[in-house]
Amino acid sequence: MNEDIKMVLDELSEGVLKSLKHVESEVSKLRAGKATPSMLDSVMVDYYGSKVPLSQVANVNTPDAKTLMVKPWEKGMIDEISKGIMFANLGLNPQNDGEQVIVNVPALTEERRAQIVKIAKNESETGKIGLRGARKDAIDMIKLLQKDGLSEDMAKDAEAEVQKVVDAYNTKIDDTIAAKEKELMTI
Repeated sequence: MNEDIKMVLDELSEGVLKSLKHVESEVSKLRAGKATPSMLDSVMVDYYGSKVPLSQVANVNTPDAKTLMVKPWEKGMIDEISKGIMFANLGLNPQNDGEQVIVNVPALTEERRAQIVKIAKNESETGKIGLRGARKDAIDMIKLLQKDGLSEDMAKDAEAEVQKVVDAYNTKIDDTIAAKEKELMTI
């Protein structure tokens, strides 16, 4: 295989992998009714005048599927942690027992589950737009190489390889969304 084509495919792989990772990251943030510490990843807490992520001032764990326990490293942070969770607009109601913050995760309604599935599908489309952009860039590079002397057969083979990579990542994105949809719709 031509070194230039290998470079194009390497760049394509980086682009499509970035799109897949973005989709997986965004979809993992969608709440499926089970309590997970990652639900609070977006929570920012006022720590002596600076906004810091919750994970830098407390330990978050899940004693059961419906409860999050936030144990601050400094007792004085309990009120700030409660405020941070409330202001994060996650639909959660933190309770303070003097030692830690307890967050009961409410069950999702059927309507809310459908909304979250819709959000997941929108993330899927965002990822696929990224894949199409990476494919376009790769094919443009191949056309430039063709102008610089790459044979037409090699260019066609490279374009077919690009399409094969993009198709594989499209399938991975679809599988990620299907798994999340199944998780969301299972009560």
